[in-house]
Parts: sequence; structure tokens; C-alpha cells
Amino acid sequence: MIKSKKLLKFKEIRHGFFNKKGGKSEGIYSSLNCGRRSNDLKKNVLKNLNIVCNKIRTPYKKLIILDQIHSNKFHFINKNYKFNNTKLKGDALITDIKGIALGVLTADCAPILIYDRHKKIISAIHAGWKGAYKEIIKKVINFLIKNGSETKNLIGIIGPCISQKNYEVKKDFKEKFNKKDKKNKKFFKIIKNKTYFSLNKYIYYQLEKLGVKNLEIINKNTFDTKNHFFSARRSIFNNENDYGRNISIIMIN
Repeated sequence: MIKSKKLLKFKEIRHGFFNKKGGKSEGIYSSLNCGRRSNDLKKNVLKNLNIVCNKIRTPYKKLIILDQIHSNKFHFINKNYKFNNTKLKGDALITDIKGIALGVLTADCAPILIYDRHKKIISAIHAGWKGAYKEIIKKVINFLIKNGSETKNLIGIIGPCISQKNYEVKKDFKEKFNKKDKKNKKFFKIIKNKTYFSLNKYIYYQLEKLGVKNLEIINKNTFDTKNHFFSARRSIFNNENDYGRNISIIMIN
């Protein structure tokens, strides 16, 4: 479990970016696969989620994980939220309720944890290129501001994701981003006639542009095997038919 240096200063919250180590799954899912939508044995995924909850020191029934759809849809979890089998669809969660753990699953996409140190509000965001492009981050920050947050009090942590050197994209991908904002060209690099995209720097830029200056990037490449993360791109490269998911969690004590 990796922790943010910035968030560790705040004893009123718990958080963690988990890699694939320390779980019960086997084979290509070895071992801390938290992906309920993977083809892994459901009983092993459940055991893994309980391991994660024990590390964060919260019961599994208090963990909320979205049915992620690469969108700009978020959910605010208030005191009336009912913990049942209903799966919320979207890519970000926000709450100011103590004891509720917000989780996002990734396998190369970026997990983002947000904390308002003044109003004691947290958010967990799943941002692949689609969600980032569709401005999921902007929607979350705007919601927080609308509800009394000031950007000077927000802390944003961009978790482990695929690095630029392993994120090859097509030329029309680059054109799509440049059409949206000419400044986006700085997130692309051409090496030997191939185009590469920096997801975490793009997200950093988006947060900064929204006024969030207290930022941190956990610079761990999920594609690189030495970092022990699940990676969708690496699975495709290895001709595997599925992959596990990493989990990132934040909660207020």
C-alpha cells in the first residue's frame, strides 16, 4: 500500500493506493485483485476487498465502489445513503460522512484522491483518458466549490497510472485533444514516429487550471512489472484474456 506524503499529515483521514500484492487470487489475477467485474473467482475478490478494508480499518460493508463507465458522472454520498446491492454507475464519489470508504478501481487509468482540509470532504475519482477528456475532474471540483469548498483548501493526489513511455496512442487521439485545447499538445511526445501520451500530467494540468495548487503525483508506472500493479495494457501485450484491478481508497475517520 502506497500513501501520499501530503495526506499523511491529516490524521482525520485514512487512505491508500494498493498494488497487486498481498491477496488471495491466483494466476493472472495474482494476488490482490479487487475487480468485481473481472473473471476472477468472486470469493477471492471478496476476500481481497476484505483484506483492503482491514488495512484501512473499516468494515467491508462501509466500502463503496462504483460500476465505472469512463464517464463524467459522479455521486455525492450523504447520510441517507443505503448500503445495499445497488451498484452506482459513474466514475467519482464524494462524501463528508465519517466512516464511509470511497474506492476506485484502476489498471492503468489514474486514481485521484481529493481532500478539503477545511470542510472535511473527500472524493475518489477514476480518470482514464475518456473521463479526463469528458471533464470528470472539473465536475467534481465545481461541485465542491458550489458546496462551499475553496480551491486553496483542496489537496489533490494523482495515484499510480500508466506512464507516458508505455502509453502509445494513435494520431487521431492526439488531434482530438489538440482540437479541444491547443495547450494539450504538451502532453504528447513523438518517438520514432510513434505518439505517446502523459495521462498524469494532463490530469495535473486540469486540476491546476481549476485552481487546485496543492498537488502530488505518485510517480509509479502501472505498466512496469517491478511496481507490482495490474495493467490492462501489459495484459494485452502478454496476450492474456483478462486482468486484475488495483484499488485506491480514502475515508474520513
